[in-house]
Amino acid sequence: MQHPLARAGVIGLALAVSACSVIQEDKIDYKSAQKASTLEVPPDLTQLSKDTRYTTTQDKSVSALALQAGQAQVPTVERSAPLQVGDVQILREGDKRWLLVNRPVEQLWEPAREFWIDHGFNLEQEKPDLGILETDWAENRAKLPQDVIRKTLGKVFDSLYSTSERDKFRTRLERRADGKTEIFITHRGMEEVYSSSQKDSTVWQPRGADPELETEFLRRLMIKLGTSEEQSKALVASAAAQGGNTTSSVKIITVADAPALAMQEPFDRAWRIVGVALDRTGFTVEDRDRSKGLYYVRYVQANKAETTKEKQGWFARKFSSKKQAENTPQQYQIAVRSEGTSSQVLVLNAQGQPETTKAAQNIVRVLAEDLK
Repeated sequence: MQHPLARAGVIGLALAVSACSVIQEDKIDYKSAQKASTLEVPPDLTQLSKDTRYTTTQDKSVSALALQAGQAQVPTVERSAPLQVGDVQILREGDKRWLLVNRPVEQLWEPAREFWIDHGFNLEQEKPDLGILETDWAENRAKLPQDVIRKTLGKVFDSLYSTSERDKFRTRLERRADGKTEIFITHRGMEEVYSSSQKDSTVWQPRGADPELETEFLRRLMIKLGTSEEQSKALVASAAAQGGNTTSSVKIITVADAPALAMQEPFDRAWRIVGVALDRTGFTVEDRDRSKGLYYVRYVQANKAETTKEKQGWFARKFSSKKQAENTPQQYQIAVRSEGTSSQVLVLNAQGQPETTKAAQNIVRVLAEDLK
């Protein structure tokens, strides 16, 4: 979508050369909506020494095993085996993929942080105690039409061009009992659409998560962690060829008069995919305790879409890191409980009691939609 000022000035020429327009959909070139932040160490990182689980080290080098793997060919693996180069593996369940790295979180935090900054994002959330990084809302500039006009005037009037989409990514680094780290990247999207048949007003509305975009950033993160370009592409291709469940069996049920989810999945898998669903659907995860099967989250119900007249204020609230007083998120606990070979997911209030309100019903419905 071009800015009206740019469109007014070149509309005649655009009609003449429209046949030459090409959308470069295979490229990624993100630009954050905010001015790039400095690379100063944020307050959270200066406090890491108080919690040795996530202490940042100065050694940013990859392991010798990973470096050796960069000079070797991708090993042949069976379809059912984890796909690995050096100490980096890519795992898959349905449309969800993640990395398993044989390094502690404290050695991966800074490379992961640098990774998003290098790709043109500002970081809106940095929670080293939880292993969570979240970018701000940004647009993929590679989706802009690369026609003669854009190539000629783009560098001069670049700010006058804009897409109608914004993306946000969350990276979660979760420590395993064996000392390895699981890395999840999840995507959220928004799009601007017309709200009337006259096309005189627009609204911003959520659009579905893009698993392929998540996979592409996982692939690029592999390179940051020591694999080569060719190896990362081979691993992703091999993961795509693997079999496995494409969906989870999820059913909304009632437990003690409270809404809940029944999942035909063992606890380990249920815990993992519920975590991904929380990330994809925008819950603020304040803490988690896997031993108790609890995610501590904040949730706020989305407002009705607003028109262009109100869009600027809404856009500023939605695509900035400034906290707003309205729609204060409420605290909840998302409990994943083992039921033999299956699991249940319940919504609890801040005190750990079953939640029976409409908000709980909405939370269950949102999670069920993503888990299907």
